[in-house]
Amino acid sequence: MITLRKITLENRRDIFKLEVSEEQRRFVASNLSSVASCYVLATNGGHPFPFAIYADEQPVGFVMLAYGTTGYDEPSIAVDNYCIMRLMMDKQYQNRGYGREAMENILEFIRTYPAGPAHYCWIPYKPDNAPAKKLYESFGFRDNGENFNNEAITVLRL
Repeated sequence: MITLRKITLENRRDIFKLEVSEEQRRFVASNLSSVASCYVLATNGGHPFPFAIYADEQPVGFVMLAYGTTGYDEPSIAVDNYCIMRLMMDKQYQNRGYGREAMENILEFIRTYPAGPAHYCWIPYKPDNAPAKKLYESFGFRDNGENFNNEAITVLRL
């Protein structure tokens, strides 16, 4: 069973050790860098939500969500909406359905509107990341035609 858990003093090192394959590194920042970005965003008025992704008691991935301002250049859809900024599964836990189950949990969490109301969830992704695009589309995300910082923007109405 996949669960989203807070990153704690006890699990942080395990989360920082998770990594994607060599050929996927151009698609996602390291988890350590992402957690640091969450800290900077939170201390500057943003609303980040970093979570460890667990399969039972084993950490298998990481997700970074944000509401409104992400701390980066943003497309117009960002205002008062949720963003899945980072989503990664460790290379040894890919192709097991964990990403799909994690996405279900992520969207369930977002639909509790933890930082405020929203109409959309958006995800920036590299256009040549076909597996990510396929996953997002399977949940109803659709590209909105924007390319921002060399990334396509895909959007889901909440």
